[in-house]
Amino acid sequence: MAEVRVRQLAIFLPHGGGPCFFMDPPADDPTRWVALERYLRGLPDMLPQKPAALLVVSAHWEMPIPTLLTGAHPPLLFDYSNFPPHTYRLTYPAPGAPALAVRVKRLLADAGIESGEDAVRGYDHGIFVPLKVSFPAADIPILQLSLQAGLDPARHFAIGGALRQLRDDNILIIGSGLSFHNLRGLGNPALSAPSAAFDRWLSETLCERPAEAREASLTAWSEAPGARLCHPREEHLLPLMVVAGAAGGEAGRQAFSGTIWGKAVSAFHFGDRAG
Repeated sequence: MAEVRVRQLAIFLPHGGGPCFFMDPPADDPTRWVALERYLRGLPDMLPQKPAALLVVSAHWEMPIPTLLTGAHPPLLFDYSNFPPHTYRLTYPAPGAPALAVRVKRLLADAGIESGEDAVRGYDHGIFVPLKVSFPAADIPILQLSLQAGLDPARHFAIGGALRQLRDDNILIIGSGLSFHNLRGLGNPALSAPSAAFDRWLSETLCERPAEAREASLTAWSEAPGARLCHPREEHLLPLMVVAGAAGGEAGRQAFSGTIWGKAVSAFHFGDRAG
């Protein structure tokens, strides 16, 4: 009997703040990370099947050209500071995916996109922090792909489009970022309304507008309500562009909607049967 191929999802998820899920609850807001952690823990149950591999674009790696982490056993890169000592002893021994990297380089080249390799770098916290919550067994190979310096949204949409077919081979494409990322504005109540307006715009663009209009809207994201108040610099939004490119014509679904410090934060899925 022929094997039934199931298309895997493409997901943009919020990865929280530093090692937030592995610390005591903040005294001033004990439930701050509870809802987001619950979403991340439930993520495997939202997938059509266990992924064969994860292709993850993190907001915390930028290179002159899209670069692949090709190590077979990447270490962890503790790229956060001023957190409790135990958060620098976290482990996440998920294997790398060097064979998948070869295929990804070929797909990018076929689309006219030059790419590079890095066999030394480790998984940054945009990778190991959320995935340690979602896939604690660390038994799924991970291929990390960098953002491209310059943060051009159309370029990242094209990168995602070039990799879309990977989903047909049970490879889960993840963009790890935040739909609100203004660290100086987190404690500013005046930014709560703009964050809600930008979140509504994201949801309408990804979940309600025709797919053929999505790229143009996302390319002009900085014109959206509250856009630059939510993202003074857009590195935490750009993983969404890769995911949207990998979505093709599929409509999005707002799979998580919550607030952190009163600022709207969302996750979006493409290809989800519940959507």
